[in-house]
Amino acid sequence: MEFKHVSVLLNECIDALDIKESGIYVDCTLGGAGHSSHILEHLSKEGLLIGIDQDSDALKAAKERLKDFDNVKYVHRNFYNIDSILENLDIPKVDGILMDLGVSSYQLDEGERGFSYMKDAPLDMRMNRDDDFSAYEIVNTYSEEKLYKIIKDYGEERFAKRIANCIVNRRIEKPVETTMELVDIIKAAIPAKARREGPHPAKRTFQAIRIEVNSELQILNKTIEDGVSRLNSGGRMAIITFHSLEDRIVKLKFRELQNPCTCPREFPICACGKTPSVKLISRKGIEPTKEEVEENPRSRSAKLRVIEKL
Repeated sequence: MEFKHVSVLLNECIDALDIKESGIYVDCTLGGAGHSSHILEHLSKEGLLIGIDQDSDALKAAKERLKDFDNVKYVHRNFYNIDSILENLDIPKVDGILMDLGVSSYQLDEGERGFSYMKDAPLDMRMNRDDDFSAYEIVNTYSEEKLYKIIKDYGEERFAKRIANCIVNRRIEKPVETTMELVDIIKAAIPAKARREGPHPAKRTFQAIRIEVNSELQILNKTIEDGVSRLNSGGRMAIITFHSLEDRIVKLKFRELQNPCTCPREFPICACGKTPSVKLISRKGIEPTKEEVEENPRSRSAKLRVIEKL
């Protein structure tokens, strides 16, 4: 299957990065190289793009799409390692960093990856297929309490307790091995009226398990901090999120970097000595236009937040 991914908020991202022709830019989630191909079009031969992705299929597709550009370095790792990646490349500072935290259309649509609740596949959901830990381990080995917690916290699912209980009861009979088996369990756990309203009944639980498999939320804060420390003055970081948990983490971390002072509000002057390292370019998350949502419904929940290094 061809690796396809419609780049969300494309023009907004390119504008946000304020690209310098000879600058160095990092695409932390290279994917199908939609954003990166446009970044490269704004770079001269002296500029450089570093494309990072933990999905080998994505890297293969990106190399094909960007084959006419020779100012690209490809890295098969998790963007959590951005600091060591730049260290290994002997690049002390960069001019821009982009992160698109969405799951690609390819990963959702390719049955064998196990991301989709619409197609039957082995329980997988690994972004990096070299990893050993998959959705199968979560569904079949986590305690009921731990399942409840991740489904509630990461999926914001109000029927998390019932779903966790049903999973544990079902796996007593035999392991839960496929996405459709899990979907059937989830549907059985959710009242009929709730199943008929809102999104697909399995959407939130699948999101929660995917986040847990790939440690998506745990790595964000450190990645942002490490990335900002590698930005040149005037360099920008742009992050696209797709659900409230990610967006909250990014928003709060950006605010903390802009105003790191820990002094009580009643202090007349700052005594902690902590000074801002960034300024917010967008105080509110930038959302897709109505036209983009109509063309690509998967962009509906996207938000772009941008900071600039002082």
